[in-house]
Amino acid sequence: RGHRALGIDVSAAAVARTVRLGGYALRRSVFDPLPGEGRWGTVLLADGNLGIGGDPDRLLGRAADLLAPGGLLIAETVPHAVDERVRVRLDDGSAPAGPVSAGLFPWARLGSPALLEYARPHGLRAVDQWEADGRTFVSLRRARTSRTTNQSAETRKSAAVISSQFPRNTSGDSPLARS
Repeated sequence: RGHRALGIDVSAAAVARTVRLGGYALRRSVFDPLPGEGRWGTVLLADGNLGIGGDPDRLLGRAADLLAPGGLLIAETVPHAVDERVRVRLDDGSAPAGPVSAGLFPWARLGSPALLEYARPHGLRAVDQWEADGRTFVSLRRARTSRTTNQSAETRKSAAVISSQFPRNTSGDSPLARS
């Protein structure tokens, strides 16, 4: 649709592919300092990314800190009433099996009801829920009033903010209206 977006990923291959295709991406964790914190119009957590770090409460708090007042969080959830923490390992099938605990990292899976419960204390309120091609999504809007964050002065002065991180008219009835 012509909107610029900033991808965040810890995978060098994912960042390189995004940049090669003409997108903007940074290789870092969503928990690291990011450009324009507190001024993003939209945060998108799709393809299981709601599970990053295995702590949905921490991730949703971080997403709320990135959003501008009135900003929109769009998250893909699992299609069931699920709230689970697991330890997972990436396995492409090419390496011989090692110890069961080798390479494990924390992950979480949430259904929509659990997501709504975790989001509420962070000032995120449900706007819409829908299903598309067997995938379930929830959109949440950050309260329009400012809230106190633990951002340092250095974080607030971050450079390289792209225009899509500034809120547009986010008052439309559609969860995606001008976000």
